[in-house]
Amino acid sequence: MNLNLMEYLPEYYTGNQTMENLQGLLNGEINKLAGNLEETVDQCFIDTATFLLSRYEKVYGLTVDVTKSDEFRRERISAKVRGTGTVTKQMIAEAARSYSNGEVVVIEDNENSSFVVKFVGTKGIPANMADLTLTIEEIKPAHLSFIFEYTYNTWNDILHMTWAEAGSFTWDQLRER
Repeated sequence: MNLNLMEYLPEYYTGNQTMENLQGLLNGEINKLAGNLEETVDQCFIDTATFLLSRYEKVYGLTVDVTKSDEFRRERISAKVRGTGTVTKQMIAEAARSYSNGEVVVIEDNENSSFVVKFVGTKGIPANMADLTLTIEEIKPAHLSFIFEYTYNTWNDILHMTWAEAGSFTWDQLRER
């Protein structure tokens, strides 16, 4: 925000050096206050918080690790917020979705007291799997175990490509393309 108080005064103050100096000083202070207010409001929301992230982590019982990026810390806090309350398949799927940025399906296996977290919206292994594992461990009932299942391209998915086209990719790129 960049406010100019001279615009709000009658025109006869234009050119008055004393009034322009005074308004210049006030402009600086008001703009500083407005900036501080915006920053304070940003700290009230997990998606925009910076220096208060450690407070959110403490409130939600997470380990504070300032060596991680703010984006990573926000993801973890958001996943924990979604994971508050009775644990459901949807809650676990939403927590996993926040780490993978893609569709996730949770498949229950009640007979074996376990479940599968299957990534169907993204190919390959999403980044931050170690932290997703920690998050799921924190929200799931202690007696349940779980595994991850990933989606990859099969030969049928890339059958339309020629050898020349496929040759410009590594095997990993073809599997996750």
